[in-house]
Amino acid sequence: MADDVSIQHHIKSLIDEEHELRSALQDGSITVDEEHARLKSLEVELDQCWDLLRQRRARREVGQNPDDAEVRSERTVEGYTG
Repeated sequence: MADDVSIQHHIKSLIDEEHELRSALQDGSITVDEEHARLKSLEVELDQCWDLLRQRRARREVGQNPDDAEVRSERTVEGYTG
């Protein structure tokens, strides 16, 4: 299981990749469709990482083991309505 710091580093790398995609689109090395497909995947993965961090923090706050938190499915994370 990843710790908070490694999850945060992964989030940063995903954000960096998002910026690289936008630059690649601007310089014409990828198509709009390629950018959109990868961006959608990045967004899901980012949402899963943020959700995992929230789970870990919540578990820690109530005295539970944060390492018991698990990455939730795309359907669960993207379907959350509040």
